[in-house]
Order: sequence, then C-alpha cells, then structure tokens
Amino acid sequence: MQGINSNVAVRMEWPTLALLALDYAVLAALVWFHSAIPWWIILPIGAYFGCLNGSLQHEALHGHPTRSRRLNEALVFISPQLWLPYGRYRDLHLAHHNDLNLTCPVRDPESYYLLPDHWQAMPGWRKVLHNFNSTLMGRMLVGPAISILQFWGQEFSALLKGRTDGRKCWLAFGVSTLLVISFVVWCAMPVWQYILLIAYPSISLSLVRSFCEHQAAEDVGHRTILVEASAFWALLFLNNNLHIAHHERPKIAWYKLPAYYAEEKERLVERNGNYLKLGYGEIFRSYFWHPKEPVAHPNVNWLRRR
Repeated sequence: MQGINSNVAVRMEWPTLALLALDYAVLAALVWFHSAIPWWIILPIGAYFGCLNGSLQHEALHGHPTRSRRLNEALVFISPQLWLPYGRYRDLHLAHHNDLNLTCPVRDPESYYLLPDHWQAMPGWRKVLHNFNSTLMGRMLVGPAISILQFWGQEFSALLKGRTDGRKCWLAFGVSTLLVISFVVWCAMPVWQYILLIAYPSISLSLVRSFCEHQAAEDVGHRTILVEASAFWALLFLNNNLHIAHHERPKIAWYKLPAYYAEEKERLVERNGNYLKLGYGEIFRSYFWHPKEPVAHPNVNWLRRR
C-alpha cells in the first residue's frame, strides 16, 4: 500500500496544481477588489492570468496534472476567457497534433491559412481584414473577435445541422460561463469591464503564442517553431514556446520541457530547419506591423498528396 501511495504522489504534479490555484485566486481577487484597483493594473494582470489559464487548459488536455482525465478536466472547468469550450478545444487541439497535416487549411483545425481558391473568392474588405490579422498588431487587436466569430459560427452551424459530438462541450461551457458571469455580477463589476479588461486581452496574449507557432513548409519538421523566451513569456505559455519540443514529446509536463530542450537543442534546431526566434521581442520587431506570411496557403499540393 505504501508503494502505491508513493507512486500516486509522484504522478501528482504539484507545480501545476499550485499554479492553477494561484491563477484562479488572482483572477478572483481582481474581480472581487475591482473597485479599489485602477483599470491600468487590472488589465495587464487580468490579461496575463487569463492567458495563463488557457495554458493550463492546454496542460490538462495533454494529461496533466494527474492521471485522471476527469479530475484534470474538473480542475480547469472554469474558463475565464469566455470563448472556447474546453471539450472542443481538447478534441481540435489533439487533431492538430497530427504533424503531417500542420498548416493545412482543411485538415489542421488550428491553421490560419486559407485555400487559394477561397482567398481569391473573398470580397476585398475581408482580404484587408485578414491581411491585418496576419500582422501581430492585428492578431492582438482584432484576432480575438475574428477567432470567436469564425469558431462560434462554424460550431453553431454544425450543431444546427445535427452534429451531436459537441453538444455536451457547449453545455459545460454554458455552465462555466454562467458561473463566471454570476461571480462578476455578484462582485458588482460591470460585465463589459470584465470582458474588456480581462477576457478579451487574455485571448490577445494567447494569440501572441500561436502567431508564429507554425509556418507553411513542405518538410514536416520545418513547420514548427522554437522560441527561446524570457521567464515572463515562458511562464505565461508554460514553455509551449519550445513548440517543436512540445510536438515531439506532448506528454512532458511544462516544467520539465526546458530540460528536454536543453538536451536535444542541436537536434531540434536541425530538425526544424533553424526556425528559431531569440525571444518574443524579435517576433514583435519583425511582425508587429508586417504580415508574417500570405493568408493564402503557398502550396497545398504537397499537403493534399498525403
């Protein structure tokens, strides 16, 4: 019995549990004491810890911090960003981990590329909007709204057409959203203020991470980035900035990923064709004003052959 208990204790990832408790405590405190805290303090702290909650959900869907999927999902049940049902995020993100389909506008659910034919058929104003969304400034300013409208539109259309696999996820998301909004109202914080100071900017920060995560490249390994981030960003994204390392070993806990990267750096950099950024400062300088890549996928032929 002692050996069994010891094994369970080892598998319980206390750094993740502690960070999750801190995350919910900070967000709850910001809402509870909102009337005594200036907005310019609520915004950066709320955005940071709201984004961190999304990173913790990402840990949960990869099997952390316990052995139990149900317990992991219960621990991240409350979603302060108010936009992505956890169950749908889990299913779509795990599908995204099929590296052969990375960046494919059809097969990769997290691709920001469009099929060339789809792009050509778009009206001009939508092309302007998508081009703006391909800059980091645009991704942070309008990216959350575009992501929400597109995702919700696709999901509700599918549900209305009879799809059943996402109903429970949306029901759970509805309960989570009701609990968050109820707490916000109970604390006498205007809901619009919560959305503008915490929920929306937290999604903006999440989109900073995904902005450069993948690029269109025929070589599968060359599609996924490595960002050697500062502690500020590394904690915010739970080391998911070491993205090809994560794709290679998705079951490694976030606090063990840097050691794996340090051991395998030379091989990983060679594998991804030196798609390496020395911090998010480099990404901001390169792409804040300028698109990273064209919206239309440059060559879907090699994706379709697979």
